This record gives sequence, C-alpha cells and structure tokens, in this order.
Amino acid sequence: MDHSKAPVLDALAAYHTENQTPFTPPGHKQGKGADPRVRAALGDGVFRSDVLAVSGLDDRTSSKGVIAEAQELMADAVGAQHTFFSTCGSSLSVKAAMLSVAGPYEKLLVGRDAHKSVVSGLVLAGIVPIWVDPQWDPERHLAHPPSAESFRAAFAEHPDARGALVTSPTPYGTCSDLAAIADACHEHGVPLIVDEAWGAHLPFHPDLPTWAMDAGADVCVTSVHKMGSGLEQSSVFHLQGDLIQPEVLKNREDLLGTTSPSVLVYAALDGWRRQMVQHGHSLYDDALALAKSVRARIAEIDGLRVHGRDDFCGPTRAADLDPLQVIIDISALGTSGYRIADWIRSHHRINLHLSDHRRTSAQLTHADDADSAEALIAALSDVVEHVHELRPAPRLHVPGPEELRLEQAMLPRDAFFGRVEQVPWKQAVGRVSAEMLTPYPPGIPAALPGERLDAGVLRYLREGVDAGMVVPDAADTEVKTVRVAVEE
Repeated sequence: MDHSKAPVLDALAAYHTENQTPFTPPGHKQGKGADPRVRAALGDGVFRSDVLAVSGLDDRTSSKGVIAEAQELMADAVGAQHTFFSTCGSSLSVKAAMLSVAGPYEKLLVGRDAHKSVVSGLVLAGIVPIWVDPQWDPERHLAHPPSAESFRAAFAEHPDARGALVTSPTPYGTCSDLAAIADACHEHGVPLIVDEAWGAHLPFHPDLPTWAMDAGADVCVTSVHKMGSGLEQSSVFHLQGDLIQPEVLKNREDLLGTTSPSVLVYAALDGWRRQMVQHGHSLYDDALALAKSVRARIAEIDGLRVHGRDDFCGPTRAADLDPLQVIIDISALGTSGYRIADWIRSHHRINLHLSDHRRTSAQLTHADDADSAEALIAALSDVVEHVHELRPAPRLHVPGPEELRLEQAMLPRDAFFGRVEQVPWKQAVGRVSAEMLTPYPPGIPAALPGERLDAGVLRYLREGVDAGMVVPDAADTEVKTVRVAVEE
C-alpha cells in the first residue's frame, strides 16, 4: 500500500481548500462561534479542523470511507489483518475486545495487574474473572507480568475459560512472554487479548520488545497517545486470526463508542502511521541511543540506581524490558518517589512519569532530544543535592500478589450495582468491596468490586495515602471509609 498517503489529513486539507460551509455540528462552525479567549488559548487551527467525520470529511454516500482507508493503511503498516481506530482511548478498546471474547457469567483469565479499565469491562459485561497472579520481586517490591506457566495452570483449572487477557508492557516497561501465553491460549482454541497500551511504538524498531501481533496475539490494544504521536484519547486495536470475527469486534466497539468521533484524533493517528512507516526506524535509533545515554548519566548521580534488564528480566521476573521507560530507584535517598517527583515538578517544572514508594521514572519517546534529556539530568542532580529538604519516607509494607489476593466473593457486576454502604476502613475488614480501590500510579487495582477485603490490603492503602499515594477512584479518596456491599 502507498504509505505516503494520509487519507484523513488529505481529506481535511481538501475540506479547508474547498472552503465548505457547514450547517451541521460542531456548533462553533470552525471556530467562528468560539469565545475569543478560548481561541487564544487553543489556537484557531484546533477549531478549523474540528469537523464531522461524515457529512464533513466524507460525503453522505461514502460513509466513513476516508476512515476505513486510514485503518487499512494502519493494519498494513504493522502487519495486522484488521485495525480499528478509537477516539475514546484504550479504556474503551480493551472493553470492546473483552466483550468480543466473553459474555455474562462466562470466564476470562485476567492478569491481576490489569488496568482499572479492564475491571470496568468485567463490571459492564458480567464476566467471571479468573485472576492470574503477577510475578513478584520481593527484593525490589515490584510486580512483573504473569508467566505463561501461570496461565497454563489457570487453563488447567478452568478449561471452560473463553480466553485470556494480559497487560504487556506494564507502565514500568516490563513485558510478558507473549508468544508462550498465546500458545497456551491457542492450545485451548481460545484467543489472547493483549492490553498493549504502553507499546504502540513496538512494531517500528527491532531493538524494542516483540509486539503482540508478532507474538501471536489475537487482539492487541494500543494507546497511540502514550508512546506515539497521537493526541490524548487516541487508541488503535488490531486483530488477526479467525478466533474473533472482525464484525463482532467492531459491533462491540460500536456498542461502547461515541457516534461523534474527533477528526482531530483520527488525523493524528493517520499522520503518526505515515511518520512511523517512513521514519520510525531512524527516529527510534535516535530514541534508543538517547535512552542509553540518559540511563548511564543518571546512574552516575549519587543515590540513584537505574533499573535495567539485569534487575527486571529473568526467571520469575519479566521476559523483556522497554528501555525507553527509565525507572529510577531512589530508596537510598531516604525519601519516596512521590516526594522526589513533587519537588522536581515544583522546582524545575518537569513532570515525571510514575512514582511509587521507592521509585520514580521518566518516559522517553521519539520526541525527546538532547535538550529534554539535559533538563532531566539537571533536575535529578538538583533534587539529590536538596534531598535533606524532603520529609523522610514512612515505612510502607507493599504486599506481594499472594498477600493482595482476595477472595472473589461476588461477581464484580453484582457487587458494583447491588446495595452498598460506606463504613470506616477498619470495619471494612471481612466485607465485600463494592468499589475499585486503585492506587496511582500505576493504576492497578488493589481491591476490586466483589472481593472480600482483609486487614493487610486496607492497611497498605491507608499507609500508602499517608506516604503520598493517591486513590482517586474511591468514594473516599483518603480511604478512611470504604464502600462495601450489603450482603443479604
């Protein structure tokens, strides 16, 4: 296919050239009706390009032909059979994939380190989750993706499971052995869904971890806004094989998606695909070289350790690591990653990626250069010089997966939509959670609707909040009280 084309961008340029006059939404009419103060902040170009996908870019009879062509080009670029764009983020895309595989009261194997959007999919669909524990590094207090052996064991215990879902890469850049997990699924004749939100860049350079389609996954969901050049909310999900029909996947996406998709998001996706096909290899040559340099320079700063493959990969750990996620252990400084990140933001206007009780991190992409790298190094060097100004980190016990494993006493859907009450956290011990308790970062739930709470998990959340962790999805974000099910 001709990857010099960008159908959405070309159609948008034609729309502007033809000087079309809309008597359709959006009501701002290409910015003419927008408040000048808003236009000053956002720019006129945003409004000029905010047009309808149908009866805008496409005429009424061609009905999404421009978008369809852009999706075909994206599929060809990465070697998928079918590709679908989403303007509602991978949070929607992963739900569409789940609903394509399992329905109400059917089982789905799910890595317990799944993002909260996966849990939302369980609640919406009434799917029965069969949790597969992550691998735990007790020395570094960090979970890695579940092993293929753990998925095989789960299939042996639940041969009626309709498929499996795994998150890879994690926000820490660690990756599963996707080929082995795909084999385990296909031996049972069921599909593998990969939540690859952090891996949109993986198809475009051989020195990056293997991407899901090459590993044999049936569906993979990517967030192009995370590691690519897409606008926020831009997501792409890819399909191959015959275990999921493309019309079923599209139907499930239509069930959840908007009927007013943003052409701005589509255009950025289209342009990113062209950019990657034409220049991706050289861009990631530069990005990987920059990451190598940044890692080496951070490692020279007293009190900082940069995690690499030796720390994160190997038996009982991850299968691979994305070097563009620069994970920095700051535990030797005697404070927390949360406080390091807050200080750097306040004093250097630099926003780090994720932080936890003993780490902070910087996400590098093809957009970074020597200037941004220099700013990062300077900020990290400065915070080390001023670490005495930061409060010491309180001691925080981070439970491993075995300690975090809670009894699934009710379906997530039943607990979420049933009768609930709010009780003090100490009184929630032994009760069934009716909400997601999700510490950020990295957005992986510690307790889910339908799980019976225990003292260890609740204490971890309370101590974590005191240490700087946030739990924004809880009804009480300080977790002093918890929403629980009223059991009949």
